[in-house]
Amino acid sequence: MKNILIIIFFFLINGCSNMKLEDYKDKKPVLKLEEYFNGKTIARGVFEDRFGNIKKSFKVFIDGSWNGEILILKEDFIYDDGTKDYREWKLTKDKKNPNYYTGYADGVIGIASGYVSGNAFNWKYAFRLKIGDSRVNVKFDDWMFLQDDDYLVNIAKVKKFGITLGRVILFFEKK
Repeated sequence: MKNILIIIFFFLINGCSNMKLEDYKDKKPVLKLEEYFNGKTIARGVFEDRFGNIKKSFKVFIDGSWNGEILILKEDFIYDDGTKDYREWKLTKDKKNPNYYTGYADGVIGIASGYVSGNAFNWKYAFRLKIGDSRVNVKFDDWMFLQDDDYLVNIAKVKKFGITLGRVILFFEKK
């Protein structure tokens, strides 16, 4: 009985997700990362803890460039407490599978990777997240959904040891 309660508790904390990337293959408009993020984009977002409390809000100014092989995203973050951060992503589109991307940024542990299907992109990576004066290794499971040519929604689960710590919710607007 104790084991059943532990399993139920684990699923309640983590939530169950039945999202499958192939479920979005026919959804429009089709997301092409190198097209959407080429140029200027602004994102507004929040981080909510596992209990649904908003812990931080932020704005991100993104300058993207695509050279035919690498998509570079220069991201300037401004948080609600006035702190700032900068991250530069380099994403590569696979030549054999044009729906597959890999990428790297400072703080990423190993390589980030993900697939596009229809209007959706699922992107997973491990990251050394700055919390206060320390860094914590976490895993991101990002889902992006293109709404129309100008708007994209991003919902990311942040986990440690398989337990969901919270979510990042972002709304991107193409400029």
